[in-house]
Amino acid sequence: MKDLVLASHNAGKLREFQTLLAPLGWRVIPQAELGVPEAPEPHCTFVENALAKARHASEHSGLPALADDSGICVHALGGAPGVHSARFAGEPKSDARNNALLLEKLAGQADRRAHYVCVLVMVRAADDPQPLIAEGEWHGEVAEAPRGEGGFGYDPYFLLPELGQTAGELDAALKNALSHRGAACRRLIERLQQIA
Repeated sequence: MKDLVLASHNAGKLREFQTLLAPLGWRVIPQAELGVPEAPEPHCTFVENALAKARHASEHSGLPALADDSGICVHALGGAPGVHSARFAGEPKSDARNNALLLEKLAGQADRRAHYVCVLVMVRAADDPQPLIAEGEWHGEVAEAPRGEGGFGYDPYFLLPELGQTAGELDAALKNALSHRGAACRRLIERLQQIA
């Protein structure tokens, strides 16, 4: 197995990446296990934040690093919360407060369309001149009430009209097959297979 540091402290993301990358021979190690502090995310785009996090984790660990920047973009809110999804309601990070604020801002809105975005960046070293970048999107809408215990973040409110379920109601395998992170990871895997 090849070691890869995940530039995240999110246990949900760690589980998803371990499941998706283990078949390729990658052992995904959370950055906290290696003493890597969280990187700042000062940028206004997903790709810039993901690249900064990947370079930071690789520099501190000496290992190849994978970072994602992901979030939910809501049409009626001009794409917000976007890159600010994890801290939409401020510090400390709180899924419950983020979801409450999202519902408050959407009160009375007829247009509840939203999509998740995930940008993955993998660097082989901190100064990798050609990082691997993969992107995925997952389209749905914001439900008025939470459903399901699965997933994390906005998942209990992310309704998939074609399935009649929220992301929080999906089992892990179906979520990986449909999600923005799953789509980005499949694109990353294609790239990894091309350069292997």
